[in-house]
Amino acid sequence: MNRNALVTGGTGFLGRRLALRLRNEGWNVTALGRQPAFGEELRRQGIRFVHADLRDRERVDAACAGQQAVFHCGALSASWGPYNDFYDSNVLGTEHVTAGCLRHQVGRLIHVSTPSVYFGSTHRLGVRESDPLPRRQASPYAATKRLAEEAVARAGEEGLETVIVRPRALFGPGDASILPRLIEANAVQGIPLLGGGKALIDLTYVDNAIDALLLCQAAPAASVAGRIYNITNGEPMPFGEAVTKLLGKLGIPVRFKRLSYAAAYGVAALMELSARLLPGRGEPMLTRAVAGMIGRSQTLDISAARRELGYSPKICVDEGMEAFAQWWRSKHDL
Repeated sequence: MNRNALVTGGTGFLGRRLALRLRNEGWNVTALGRQPAFGEELRRQGIRFVHADLRDRERVDAACAGQQAVFHCGALSASWGPYNDFYDSNVLGTEHVTAGCLRHQVGRLIHVSTPSVYFGSTHRLGVRESDPLPRRQASPYAATKRLAEEAVARAGEEGLETVIVRPRALFGPGDASILPRLIEANAVQGIPLLGGGKALIDLTYVDNAIDALLLCQAAPAASVAGRIYNITNGEPMPFGEAVTKLLGKLGIPVRFKRLSYAAAYGVAALMELSARLLPGRGEPMLTRAVAGMIGRSQTLDISAARRELGYSPKICVDEGMEAFAQWWRSKHDL
C-alpha cells in the first residue's frame, strides 16, 4: 500500500533531511518549500517538489490532497524581524496547513513547534509540557509559534489527528543557523559568554528529532492524538562547554567575550533599537531573546516522549558535533 506524506518547510534544514528519510523508508514524499535549488536536489532523489510559500493558501491546500501524513516543519525562524512577517508565515501559514488537512481528510498532522514558547529571562530547568507558559513570549518567533500551536489545537477539536513536538536547538550537517552563527560570531567579535558560560542548554541532533517525528506518525491515535512532546538529546551541558567542544572539533581557537547577563541584555536592547532605526542593517548580532537562550539555564524534561513514543536519542551530542564538523570542514576547506 502506498503511503503519501507531505513535508512543509521541505527545503529547510529539518525538512530536507526528513523528506529523504521518509523516501528511504518507502513513502511517496512531497516537499513544499521556498528554495528551488534545494527543491531540485530533492526532485533528483525521487521526491516531488512544490515551490510554494506557506502564505499561499491555494497551493498549500492542493499539496495536502491525498496525503496520509503531513509533517509541518515550515516556519519563519529567527530571533529578530517584523512581527507581521512572523505572523503571516507561522500563524496564517499553519492555518492554511490545518485547513488543507481537514479539507482533504489527512490522517495525521505532526506539527513542529518550539520550546522557545517556554523561555524568557529566567532560569527554567526540566520544563515539562504541562508547565505554565510565560504571559509574554521572548520574541515574535516564539509568540507566533504559540499562536500556531493554538491553530493546531483548534483543528484537533474539529477532528484532525494532531501531534505537536517542541525540539530544542536542532544541529547537524546542513545546519545553516545555530552552529554557523556561533562560528561567525567567534570570527567577527567573539562569542558572548554570559555568567562564565555556566548556563545549561539542551541540544538536539537533527536525526534524533526525525526519529521523534516518525514515532509521532506511527504511534496509535489513542496514545498521542492531541499531545505535545518535548524533544532534546537529553544531555544538558553548560553553554561554554558546548562552544568549546564544537570549535575544538573544527580546530578553531575560541574567542569568548565575557559579559554579565545584565550587560549583555542591555547591549542587545541597544542593538535591537539600532536595527529598528536602520532596518537595512539586518538582524542584530545579539538580541535579548538570544541573550536569554545563552545566559539562562533552560532545559527540558523529555520523559513523556521516552515513555509514550519510545523515543531514545541514538546519536549523542559529541557524535553529532563530530558529524557537523566533518561536514563543515568539507564545505569550507578546513
